[in-house]
Amino acid sequence: MLVELVTRATAVRRRPGLLGLDGGGRLAGWLATRGPDLIAKGRWWLAASLVALVLAGAGLVVRGPNFGVEFTGGRLLEYRTARPVDLDAARQALADAGFPRAVAQASGDGNLTVRTGELDEAGEQRVQRAVAQVGGQATELRDEFIGPTIGAELRRKALIAIGIALVVQLGYLAVRFRWTFGAAAVAAMFHDVVILLGLFAWLGKPLDGVFLAALLTVIGYSVNDSVVVFDRIRERLRGRTREPLASLVNNACLQTIPRTVNTGLGALFILAALFVLGGDTLTDFALALLVGILVGTYSSVFVAAPLLVAFERRFSPMPRRQPARRGGGTAMTGRSS
Repeated sequence: MLVELVTRATAVRRRPGLLGLDGGGRLAGWLATRGPDLIAKGRWWLAASLVALVLAGAGLVVRGPNFGVEFTGGRLLEYRTARPVDLDAARQALADAGFPRAVAQASGDGNLTVRTGELDEAGEQRVQRAVAQVGGQATELRDEFIGPTIGAELRRKALIAIGIALVVQLGYLAVRFRWTFGAAAVAAMFHDVVILLGLFAWLGKPLDGVFLAALLTVIGYSVNDSVVVFDRIRERLRGRTREPLASLVNNACLQTIPRTVNTGLGALFILAALFVLGGDTLTDFALALLVGILVGTYSSVFVAAPLLVAFERRFSPMPRRQPARRGGGTAMTGRSS
């Protein structure tokens, strides 16, 4: 409704370029005139993705995933402070005390809870001094041990959640499109997940509940981008006559790239602001989403589309529609999308 009201304005109708309404944009124009053949270089894109997967896998093997407190277990400490505590200041004080990965949160009673790894008595005293530094006198109210059994259960549920997400996406796309579409989309999602996990392993970033939320968000974003590309491919397939499959898929990708780039940039601007201005709490979350959206945008065109062409050629070749005939045997051309 707001867009309609704005486009009715006299100033916008006279100068549509003010809001970018005077054409399809430079990128769309360049793609329409130059028409690069992306699918013809599909093997190169897939080879580059394979190299990235190998590097990410090496990070998971060499460095190993750095599981957070939620997955490994540790200590949960709750303090009552003399004055309200700023969480960012508390996290900085804990980091200065030697606990950069400690999780500081406000409880429902206005107290401060701190989750860390295993602590000895000296470490517990350092935590209390750090809390007192930002909140005045600190009185310990609770001291609980989060055992490895709880950590193992959370880790198992996290893997189950990711597995269910992948299976459901595959099932949905198989029903909505074809099984080859679903397989290509899930392969692209697997590509995004492994690269993100490998990058965090190389950087030594903790894999905690916040990262899990970002990872599931990336999975949803990746399949959304793939569905947009696949939907355009399906539209073109309905009017297909003798156009080769690779050419059809390439044209569909070129038509969806401007939309994909614009959507990705809109999200990247916000995430970049969170990464720079969000403080320590949101830095890793924003970084995971930044990398995930970049990789997901790449994979929807340069991984999912070439894989779809390969799967269709290998397992499920699509029959070509014969063009309709007029009197006199003249063939009608197919409708162009």
